[in-house]
Amino acid sequence: MAFSTMKFRPLAVATAVLAALVSCAHAVELKPAAVQAFDHYVQLTESRMDGEIHSGPFLWIDSLPDKQRQEAYDELKHGNIVTSHLETKEQGKIITAPGALIHHWIGIEFIPGVTLQQTVTLLHDFNDHSRYFQPEVVRSRLLQRNGDDFKVFYRLRKKKIVTVVLDTTYDSQYYQLDPQRAYSKSHSMRIAEVENPDTPSEREKPVGNDSGYMWRLNSYWRYWQRDGGVYVQLEAISLTRDIPQGVGWLIRPFIESVPRESLMFTLGRTRQALTGKKEAVGGD
Repeated sequence: MAFSTMKFRPLAVATAVLAALVSCAHAVELKPAAVQAFDHYVQLTESRMDGEIHSGPFLWIDSLPDKQRQEAYDELKHGNIVTSHLETKEQGKIITAPGALIHHWIGIEFIPGVTLQQTVTLLHDFNDHSRYFQPEVVRSRLLQRNGDDFKVFYRLRKKKIVTVVLDTTYDSQYYQLDPQRAYSKSHSMRIAEVENPDTPSEREKPVGNDSGYMWRLNSYWRYWQRDGGVYVQLEAISLTRDIPQGVGWLIRPFIESVPRESLMFTLGRTRQALTGKKEAVGGD
């Protein structure tokens, strides 16, 4: 009897997680207070970023203690992606978003044998991002360009037990610091969950009144050409619905793993597109 219970425990856990996720699929409303908290979090974080860009350290890992910094560079030289969870606080206090969760991750990779110009050209090839970043990017289209300001549309698809499809638009700006360094930032302007995608009954749920799998997503890139290649850093801040009481212990690890996996996926596919090499990155 004990053997039988242990044998089916993984299936029971997976079923329980799925049931909990389905229970979270009913519509929830994005509260104005959550938007205000997210915007304030972003404002504080971008203030820190501005200082780093103009006064250093330009790359996140260069702010680490000597031993950790060397270990991180060793990982990068071996082709690995180094990530870390971040949290911006205000005077030592955690910033909370009522009815929502703020997710904040950073990752960096080293792509040998490529140039800054090649990297930027690829990442500005928005119409082909659905090819570079499939299957998470289903469709991509440059809507408008004004110099180094871009407005971009993506249809995103995330599958992890459940599948979520989102129609999203972003406002992105690119900045060149010098011949070796550049950075860009992208703010989500509109995120709409798509119901019954690619069927005659396809429709968008009301913005901010949906399942809450993704309400905001800001991305911040830095590029530094040196050491025979380009260091690519991606920092992402996102906002999702909060976890209902009673199921947090079950699905919190799932919810909190998605932002990191998406960040690693994006960095891995960037390197794959630039080098033409297969990368072991997450995604279905």
